[in-house]
Amino acid sequence: MRHPHLGQDQSDQPETSENETRPHKTRTGETVVEFGTTEVPKAKSSIHTLIIIGQIEGHVILPSQNKTTKYEHVIPQLVAIEENRDIEGLLVILNTVGGDVEAGLALAEMIASLSKPTVSLVLGGGHSIGGPVAVAARYSFIAPTATMTIHPIRMSGLVIGVPQTYEYMDKMQDRVVNFTVQHSRISEEKYRELMVRTGELARDIGTVLVGRDAVEVGLIDAVGGVDEALRKLGEMVKPRPTKTRRGRRHPAPDTPDPPSDPS
Repeated sequence: MRHPHLGQDQSDQPETSENETRPHKTRTGETVVEFGTTEVPKAKSSIHTLIIIGQIEGHVILPSQNKTTKYEHVIPQLVAIEENRDIEGLLVILNTVGGDVEAGLALAEMIASLSKPTVSLVLGGGHSIGGPVAVAARYSFIAPTATMTIHPIRMSGLVIGVPQTYEYMDKMQDRVVNFTVQHSRISEEKYRELMVRTGELARDIGTVLVGRDAVEVGLIDAVGGVDEALRKLGEMVKPRPTKTRRGRRHPAPDTPDPPSDPS
């Protein structure tokens, strides 16, 4: 791509005053071509948004046609969010089908261990291991039409040593159940009941919760969208203390005495 100011006759450039700025036509054009939309103006905010979409990719690289969120990309972001003093709150938006169990639990544990306020919002779907990631935030929302699938963990590929593999998967299932129960209002008995329920999923076991259903069983805190999530996060963020020099308040400016009453 050629720089807009290189390889062009300067005499052909329109004259602009110091108070005027030239529109970045090349940048906007690239945005339209690459993303199908114009560039959104960026406003300074103390809220950071983390997007988890597609399938959570763990130790195995998924096919290129899969939409994935790589956990090795998200973990450094969470560390940077915790260290950045300008970030006061985190909004986690999920639309995921699940994915690698250990990678999902790693992300959930990191979100839960952040010292800053966190709010999650499930849009579209928060299935499988996406459930623990959603409840890892201090407060969780789900869109009215969004769904969450609760089912036992699965394994694909060659299995060597069936008893040992079963014991390992049983312990991993306990990790998922314990984390979800500790970070939500659902009981362990209810969660395991939904996990092994038959009849709702074709040729499988599990339960699909839609919007309000996830709130009624205690898995998600409330039904809402972006407005409700940002409003809740704003309530959770502590107001910044007024900065003073060397811990002292600045003296108030001198104000003239009020006029005396002529009467």
